[in-house]
Amino acid sequence: MISRIDLRGDALPEGPALRALLPRADFDVAAALEKVRPICEDVHHRGDAALIEYAEKFDGVGLTQVRVPAAAIADALTGLDPLVREALEESIRRARVVHREQRRAPHTTQVVPGGTVTEKWVPVERVGLYAPGGRSVYPSSVIMNAVPAQEAGVESMALASPPQSDFDGLPHPTILAACALLGIDEVYAVGGAQAVAMFAYGTETCAPANMVTGPGNIWVAAAKRYFTGRIGIDTEAGPTEIAVLADDTADAVHVASDLISQAEHDPLAAAVLVTDSVALADAVAKELEPQVAATKHVEDRIVPALSGRQSAIVLVDGLDEGLRVVDAYGAEHLEIQTADAAAVAERVKNAGAIFVGPWAPVSLGDYCAGSNHVLPTGGCACHSSGLSVQSFLRGIHIVDYTRDALADVAHHVVTLAEAEDLPAHGAAVKARFGWKVPGQ
Repeated sequence: MISRIDLRGDALPEGPALRALLPRADFDVAAALEKVRPICEDVHHRGDAALIEYAEKFDGVGLTQVRVPAAAIADALTGLDPLVREALEESIRRARVVHREQRRAPHTTQVVPGGTVTEKWVPVERVGLYAPGGRSVYPSSVIMNAVPAQEAGVESMALASPPQSDFDGLPHPTILAACALLGIDEVYAVGGAQAVAMFAYGTETCAPANMVTGPGNIWVAAAKRYFTGRIGIDTEAGPTEIAVLADDTADAVHVASDLISQAEHDPLAAAVLVTDSVALADAVAKELEPQVAATKHVEDRIVPALSGRQSAIVLVDGLDEGLRVVDAYGAEHLEIQTADAAAVAERVKNAGAIFVGPWAPVSLGDYCAGSNHVLPTGGCACHSSGLSVQSFLRGIHIVDYTRDALADVAHHVVTLAEAEDLPAHGAAVKARFGWKVPGQ
């Protein structure tokens, strides 16, 4: 069901050569970009009419408007299963506890007497949030996007989620209920690339946003790339990934269940075990079969995911080699199931989120750890972070110098301006001193 890659014996290669040996899903955003371009521009020119047309074409629903009525949002919360409501409320509470601590305070540095630089943090003014609605419904993604934006102080927030034919063209009611719990009253029944275009350009009913966040399919990722520069984005989210770094202390039942938990997302989902224990590798491979047989989404998601090129059991010589492999892989979710797992986790350089030991499965992070589950995929953890309060803040430097403080450094400014052949830069300083710069 799952392949093996044996990296034992020979010295591991460096950098790209090592990454090339590791499993990864095919996810060609560049190719998808050309297909979403006309959709995005159609939304630009025709606004809501284009959104309504694409809802019928792609989602099979006939809409008369794209904004979800306030009554529908309220009704969704009223009809929510009490146990689901309790779980969502606890997820929101824990996410707030973590994200509230991330907000940075302004900081002033006195560079010299009379010269200060202050960095203040200002939230983006308006954010468009995207909640997927394809193979599964993700109210948890509403929470993970909305809570850090709210804790950052974003004042205007709207959410888009695909219309559902089973719910009269509205987004899934659990999505709407999550919005109600979070106080989000501006919701649109729009999915895919057209949702990103709606936020980027604005339409008759939806004001343009400064930033779009939230996971989605390849068309959403391609639209985010298309609009990068016009709007801010969180990441071009690809198929979900789990990597497990484990030794012979790991429980094969736990490891197998965690690999399956990510495989059930999508046939392109990646499940990777990195271990120096052949016995564990054998046990996990054996354990996968009965666990897969006992669950749901087997043929359409789990089996294709586990048997695809993006999933494998990777054998290494030891823990040091295993760490090199997981750092090269840069997993969205990385579990450490080894002896002294906390110390091993400290050595990891590249991961979206790290889950330490047998009692911190990725599922916990998906819902109720308090951490954020909107994380970099496709190896992007080597340069990018998961969604946080900082994602929605902009740092602005405020420079405040007195005359004496400027005079003290003016000759250096003029010298550097002339070194760069930008004499007007120097002249802007000279003008403040009657064209005579102290020290020259």
